[in-house]
Amino acid sequence: MDMGFVLKIFALKNCNMQINICESYERLSLEAKNILISELLRHKDLMLCAATGSSPTKMYELFVDEAKTNPELFSELTLIKLDEWGNLPMNNEGTCESYIQKYLIRPLGIPQERYIAFQSKPENPERECLRVQKTLEAKGPIDICILGIGVNGHIALNEPSDYLDADCHVAYLTKESLKHPMLADSDEKPLYGITLGMANIMQSKLIILLISGTKKREIAKQLFEKRITTTLPASLLWLHPHVICLIDKEAAG
Repeated sequence: MDMGFVLKIFALKNCNMQINICESYERLSLEAKNILISELLRHKDLMLCAATGSSPTKMYELFVDEAKTNPELFSELTLIKLDEWGNLPMNNEGTCESYIQKYLIRPLGIPQERYIAFQSKPENPERECLRVQKTLEAKGPIDICILGIGVNGHIALNEPSDYLDADCHVAYLTKESLKHPMLADSDEKPLYGITLGMANIMQSKLIILLISGTKKREIAKQLFEKRITTTLPASLLWLHPHVICLIDKEAAG
């Protein structure tokens, strides 16, 4: 590992989460991109689960830059969308679909047959969840899952609760999630979320958790206390055998 990218690596005793503190958001993004490219070089036909939001954006841009010089590397990549805001039109700029199309699908030229995605405004949300669940079971499991963490500790739209759903499901959205920056400029607000469940995520072969910015400092502190609880869904990642957490200095504090 290039120590120019990482200030410090914690080898936490008896834990499977590797925590790398990166000197900046740009270095975090570059480190994440390098991991993705390394895995693609090993097997081009991997399934990548893509989160949305500010944390992975720069990493996706660097990922696409790689495709400009080596397009063949991406010729068998399958993408699955992690979650979606429910009851917004698919072309609404606040949807996860608009984000994924902008940063990954169009730049990489991913065809429909290699893209698995929730519809944002399905006629029957429960049936839509079942459709994606069956598709994932047939084509999965996920090879690499990119995750961010919400200020309330959610991953995907698995919100803090007394219990968490295993499979794809319709999610109640908390007030914190409804304040997400992706929705700031949208005249319409989602009525619910649609998301991969915790089992779908935990069955991923590799999870890359990206944490950046001062707004994530408090929730990162709680995560690193290693107390596993459904009221902090991200804490379940301590149970996964292969998680790489990349966190910048602003979030690490």
